[in-house]
Amino acid sequence: MNGVNCLNSFDNNTIGDSLNFRVVVEQDEAGVFVATVPSLPGCISQGKTRAQALINIKDAIKGYLDSLKKHHEPIPPTITEDVVEVYA
Repeated sequence: MNGVNCLNSFDNNTIGDSLNFRVVVEQDEAGVFVATVPSLPGCISQGKTRAQALINIKDAIKGYLDSLKKHHEPIPPTITEDVVEVYA
């Protein structure tokens, strides 16, 4: 699954529950890995490596969700995703 688990403490979830969000990681022309979360507009981070970009986007997601909670805005639905392998 191409999601990132994000610990949260929101009203409908207990501490330790996880939410899954689709994260897109692309390498830019300078070689930096840029991570975005399509369901969280403006939620973006980067890293020198793909692994670092994923660590950084977890922090960005947490901050984004904290802001939604602070402003009493709904959390977008999480994803359920399957990967299908196809032989060409």
